[in-house]
Amino acid sequence: MRKPFRERLGKERLYCDGATGTILQQKGLKGGELPETWNLTRPQDIVEMNRGYFEAGSDIVNTNTFGANALKFPDNLKDIVEAGVKLAMQARVEAGREDDAYVALDIGPTGKLLAPMGDLPFEKAVELFAETIRYGAAAGADLVLIETMSDSLEAKAAVLAAKENCDLPVLVTVIFDEGGKLLTGGTPETVVPLLEGLHVDALGINCGQGPKQMIDMAKKLCELATIPVIVNPNAGLPRSEGGRTVYDVSPEEFAEDMAKIASLGVHVLGGCCGTTPEHIRAEIAATRNIPMQELRKQRTHAVVTSFAQAVEIGRRPVIIGERINPTGKKKFQQALRDHQIEYILQQGTEQEDAGADILDVNVGIPDIDEPV
Repeated sequence: MRKPFRERLGKERLYCDGATGTILQQKGLKGGELPETWNLTRPQDIVEMNRGYFEAGSDIVNTNTFGANALKFPDNLKDIVEAGVKLAMQARVEAGREDDAYVALDIGPTGKLLAPMGDLPFEKAVELFAETIRYGAAAGADLVLIETMSDSLEAKAAVLAAKENCDLPVLVTVIFDEGGKLLTGGTPETVVPLLEGLHVDALGINCGQGPKQMIDMAKKLCELATIPVIVNPNAGLPRSEGGRTVYDVSPEEFAEDMAKIASLGVHVLGGCCGTTPEHIRAEIAATRNIPMQELRKQRTHAVVTSFAQAVEIGRRPVIIGERINPTGKKKFQQALRDHQIEYILQQGTEQEDAGADILDVNVGIPDIDEPV
């Protein structure tokens, strides 16, 4: 009988699977071809890929739904997501792992940049993720893995969609560059409290870099987090060879570096681009007996975050701008009624320029729709 996922997470070391694209390219996936379509056109290849990871020892195997959203699949999204879950479940049966392994609904970025930097509204992003998550949860996924996020605002949209549309465990991994930042400027100091505040079950990093390059970031996350940390690196840094993307880190070298990462206190290990069942098998052999470290019981300081900045409460005086408040301000009240958003934004900008660390926002007056 398979234990509920949350009963094992953080109490024993768990292992994710490795790359999807790498395996499917070996099976003939062409450039520009959407891998999720194989759930319908070449299902046996997907079963074989998933089974390979289950047999290698992965406890968590992702569905082939990384890019499955209504923007890319407006006509057959439900079919693709349901098939992805069912094929992974079939692979688990064929591998004899029904009693101890889990199927993760894989949720990747939408491919759009969220407003205000891009043109995808936050609420629309939540809707897109929610649709995929509802289909996957109904099909029988054991957990939701939100991965490869380079924007903490988009990660938040995906988490909210998961929390509002299912009761499955939620794991999130993001991509930091070599400077320790997300594409939209977030840092570990902003991402960790943001995701913990959203009550995800585990957080971490994937893609972008190899295990050697991820050691310092893994250490940082373990120092900051009070929930289990996930590390799923690439098989080294990518390079082009004959028009194909290749990765040079062997399973043995990968496992050696992952042992160093495991010793930092990481609870969930796996792989990303370029990794294969051989990489996962070697990783498990090298890390299985490394003692687990206990999680920190509680956060020792309070943090307020935006998508890109964090303010710690208590280390120094924190200046809170409170002018975005209609109490006693007739002009502000009228701006709210007239939807003069530029005036309200100006109040925030002026306070930021004057040195405010945090903005207190209050738009509550009678006779208006506050969310609008």
